[in-house]
Amino acid sequence: MHVDIVPVGEVSARVKREASSALRSVYDCDVTIGDGQSIPTGAYDSGRSQYSAESFIQLAERVGRGDKNIAITPQDIFYRRRNYVFGLAYLDGSGSVVSTYRLQTSSDGGFSNKSASDIVDDRIRKEVVHEIGHTYGLEHCNNNRCVMNFSRTVQKVDIKEENLCGSCQRRLG
Repeated sequence: MHVDIVPVGEVSARVKREASSALRSVYDCDVTIGDGQSIPTGAYDSGRSQYSAESFIQLAERVGRGDKNIAITPQDIFYRRRNYVFGLAYLDGSGSVVSTYRLQTSSDGGFSNKSASDIVDDRIRKEVVHEIGHTYGLEHCNNNRCVMNFSRTVQKVDIKEENLCGSCQRRLG
C-alpha cells in the first residue's frame, strides 16, 4: 500500500517527517510526500472564518499519487455542523485531511513531561494514523487508548496511543 502526503499551505518539514514516520510505523506502507498545494478555491467559509475539510479531501484525491492520500494543512477546518475537526476521512475512501491548527496547544493537561513541540508532534502522528485508518475502513473505536478512538479535544488525543488496539488491528486483516 502507498500513502501520499499532500501538503496544503505552509507545512513544515518536521510535520511532514512526523506524519510519514507514523504512517510507516503503524501501517508498514510506502509513503511519499507530494508537492505543496495551494488552498483549494472555494474552501474558505467567511461566515465561519474556517475552511471546509471536504475541499481538502477532494484536493488530496485529485492530486495525490497514492492508494491513499492525506492532505495536511495548518488551516482551521470544519465539517458540517461541527465547530471544528482535527481531520476527516471517508470510510474506505482514498482521500483524507488533517489540520495542525488546533493541535498546536502547548499543554497536554499534565499527561507527560514532554516538551510542547514533542506533544504537538505526537498529536500530528496520531491524527494522521487515525484518518488513514478510516480510509482503510476502520470506524471509531470504543477503546480510549486506541488511535481510532474519536477525539473531540486535544486532551482526548493526548490520552490515546499512536497504535491500533488489537481489535482494530484484526479488522485490518
